[in-house]
Amino acid sequence: MVEIFFKTLPFFAIIGLGYFAAWRKFFSSEATAYLTKFVFYFALSAMIFQFSAKLSLSEFLNWKFVFAYLCASVIVYSLGFAVGLLRGIPLSHAAVEAQCCTIGNVGFLGIPMLALLLGPQAVGYVMIILAVDMIVFGSLIVLLIVGSREGRIKFSMMTNLVMGLVRNPMIMAIITGLCWSIFEIPLPDPLWEFVTLLGAASTPCALFAIGASLVANTTERVQTAAWIAFAKLVLHPLAVAIMALLVFKVDPYAASVMIVASALPVAGNIYILAQHYQVAPQRVSASILVSTVVSIFSISLVINLAGSSFNF
Repeated sequence: MVEIFFKTLPFFAIIGLGYFAAWRKFFSSEATAYLTKFVFYFALSAMIFQFSAKLSLSEFLNWKFVFAYLCASVIVYSLGFAVGLLRGIPLSHAAVEAQCCTIGNVGFLGIPMLALLLGPQAVGYVMIILAVDMIVFGSLIVLLIVGSREGRIKFSMMTNLVMGLVRNPMIMAIITGLCWSIFEIPLPDPLWEFVTLLGAASTPCALFAIGASLVANTTERVQTAAWIAFAKLVLHPLAVAIMALLVFKVDPYAASVMIVASALPVAGNIYILAQHYQVAPQRVSASILVSTVVSIFSISLVINLAGSSFNF
């Protein structure tokens, strides 16, 4: 347990460094926004392409893995949604809370951290989770928010969702990498070295950007944030463990990766979405802050409990 904690500590130390730099005004909010764009559009996309180009389609389309993660996530999402409605909050707010209970920081934190901690073979499984989160739940929250405001779901909304997925650099990096693998397209050495070098920048830059962005987050609605953090860091990995190990009988190593990935803190892009639609952004902000701080310790525990397949 202690050994695992010290392995995860450098990742959170870089997050802390980003927080300190932004808190001391050495790193402005504008600089954080541009660093985030660099990671999202270039560095992380290069890393995803690099890994997906080495995958086969059969490895990526692991349906037992997909359904185990999807079923567990739907259960937690439904629970978060129901708890919000029972508290009397609007449907759109309940949808945002459910999203926070279910979607972790898989892109910016999960891929770089789990690739180094659990080995490069974990990345294929993490990318499946990323794809499910973006395609299923990323679409669902927009449908619920816009649909609740307009009273119905329009066909134009579906078109916008599809176009949004097409323009998402992470999704495109996965698709492009898989095409490269399927058709065995040769990649010249200088181009491969370029992708490798660019992808190597994603880990420190992504972690630093996470920390810097936390400065803008608030600690309002701590009680709600504590519930969401509990759902995300405890209930979600627990539901995933039950579905993966007991129901769908997923391969032990793949199941372990899925469990650890589901224990990641609330994703930062939910705040961007909440801010865009003006739906409980302070609540999301507090949830991200609380879950990220708690995950410094909780992720080590989850890896320790689920990591019998890992060779540390």
